[in-house]
Amino acid sequence: MDRLGATASLVAGGVAGVSVDLILFPLDTIKTRLQSPQGFKKAGGFRGIYAGVPSTAIGSFPNAAAFFITYESVKCFLHTDSSSNLKPVKHMLAASTGEVVACLIRVPSEVVKQRAQVSASSRTFKIFSGILCEEGIKGLYRGYKSTVLREALWSWRQDHVLDSWQSAVCGAFAGGFAAAVTTPLDVAKTRIMLAKAGSSTASGNVLSALHGVWRTQGLPGLFAGVFPRMAAISLGGFIFLGAYDQTRSLLLELGTESP
Repeated sequence: MDRLGATASLVAGGVAGVSVDLILFPLDTIKTRLQSPQGFKKAGGFRGIYAGVPSTAIGSFPNAAAFFITYESVKCFLHTDSSSNLKPVKHMLAASTGEVVACLIRVPSEVVKQRAQVSASSRTFKIFSGILCEEGIKGLYRGYKSTVLREALWSWRQDHVLDSWQSAVCGAFAGGFAAAVTTPLDVAKTRIMLAKAGSSTASGNVLSALHGVWRTQGLPGLFAGVFPRMAAISLGGFIFLGAYDQTRSLLLELGTESP
């Protein structure tokens, strides 16, 4: 990827990511509280739905930018003929690699954000420093495996071969379906991130977390928060993909025109 393309991907991915995360943050808070072990009301209900937003605001831009820079770079590295049957595989590999890299930034931000969402009275920095004091850096990466697994399973939807409007619509439908299917993994991720230090769930075992939810709450527990999750990701897919394509195209056009 040339320098102009890399810069365009960085800025477009970051701007789109920040916009989506901040606009749809209330839906994410509702979803997290529905999935929390203490239940929706005890986790805060509809109060303080912007609790944890500083963590998202700080982590969103570098997270989204890291994904798209990696995504575009891997696509260039795995260059294939536009008519090749391997093109979908190339996009899947590029998106999956992008998620692995982006999660290095996303997971610490997510851990702090989710703990703030279920304890709205606590400040974000206090939660962050508390995790570092009690668990160290390892505590900030609790749930990394479950997050990567969840994201990689539907990373195939990142394919910017259509115009921005078509990409946005396709992203919305694909994202909504994928959100529903991967909700159990999202529930496991939430339980792992919110678990008390030293508990069996805090160890990060996805199957163990899923089994615990199944044992205590059954199928409804595994799909807790599915509707706000579907709504957020469908709207997010529409906004993100459309905004990314439009912003990147504009930046490339401006860069080409400038002397």
